[in-house]
Amino acid sequence: MADERRDYYDILGVSRDASDDEIKKAFRRKARELHPDVNPDDPDAEALFKQAAEAYEVVSNPETRAIYDRHGHAGLNGRAGASDFSDFGSFQDLFDAFFGGDIFGRGGGGGGGRRQSAGQDIGVVVQIAFVDSAAGIAREIDYDVASACESCDGKGYPPSAHVERCATCAGQGQVRQVTRGPFGQMMRTQVCPTCRGRGEVPSESCAPCGGGGRLTERRTLNVEIPAGIASGQQIRLTGRGHAGDFGAPAGDLYVQVDVLADDRFRRDGLDVVTRVAVPVTDAMIGATITVPTVDGEAPIELRAGTQPGDEFVLRGKGFPAIQGRGRGDQRVVVDVRVPRVINEEGRAAVDRLAEQLDARSYREDEGFFDRLRHAFR
Repeated sequence: MADERRDYYDILGVSRDASDDEIKKAFRRKARELHPDVNPDDPDAEALFKQAAEAYEVVSNPETRAIYDRHGHAGLNGRAGASDFSDFGSFQDLFDAFFGGDIFGRGGGGGGGRRQSAGQDIGVVVQIAFVDSAAGIAREIDYDVASACESCDGKGYPPSAHVERCATCAGQGQVRQVTRGPFGQMMRTQVCPTCRGRGEVPSESCAPCGGGGRLTERRTLNVEIPAGIASGQQIRLTGRGHAGDFGAPAGDLYVQVDVLADDRFRRDGLDVVTRVAVPVTDAMIGATITVPTVDGEAPIELRAGTQPGDEFVLRGKGFPAIQGRGRGDQRVVVDVRVPRVINEEGRAAVDRLAEQLDARSYREDEGFFDRLRHAFR
């Protein structure tokens, strides 16, 4: 019966002629990716990690690699190194030997270290008007947050309490759990359930917070929203999130800005785009019109012969750059409105007007008045 086990080189993601250094780097990458501590909710993580460890032990050893290259898995049956990890004692020992300590930065050589969790981040959404996103605005927000208990200063026990080293974890804040499988031992590290990562056990708990070190409160905060912010962007306020466990750092507060739509404006990068409707007579002979901007109203001089879709630019009337200098422009697009002619006198007047005007003098629209006249008939 053929051996259906996966190819060791395929498991590590290297070619058969890979160098020792390439194999080592590949296993380091796989180990960090597949370690059960990184994937606590993945039931397959432990098995995949074992496969990678087994593959590395075989192909990193010149003798077993040569046998595997010639005969495959069958050539390794009964040999140490194929699936026997007694030289390392456990998979965690393999990590300590390979990485020189805990690969996840929690101390090395089995020394451990306390593993109190930092506070979680909080996200809130604030809505602002379009013009306020251009000018900037201060908004007051309310949100619920778990803050450090003032009675115990976040420690979880009163000053009068007697504190002893945790007997379960020997003051390390974490414990190791060993499981046995077909490939040897598997060791996992987890937060100590007795001291909850503190490494110490108090004789009594703080009454107000029940020993948790945190209480939920309603907090009001004044947030400065910078000029030029776009819808969907976030403002990060460091340390304004939930308090961490027993003095660990607090999380952050993320304020997501939702800019409300405004029928008068559209944003295009740092520019503001506005469409304005003007009577055909103003477009023909020129006129001064007033248009809305994010800074208030501003005048625009329409040149004689303005065509539908013509664009006028108001310099510096757009959005400021949040980082750096400069400000965008406002682009005003003209929408020429043609009135309806409702009687014969009106049609005759349009015909007389068309005869008096030289349509060829208008840029790009030699047939404009012909189309206008046809529309009224």
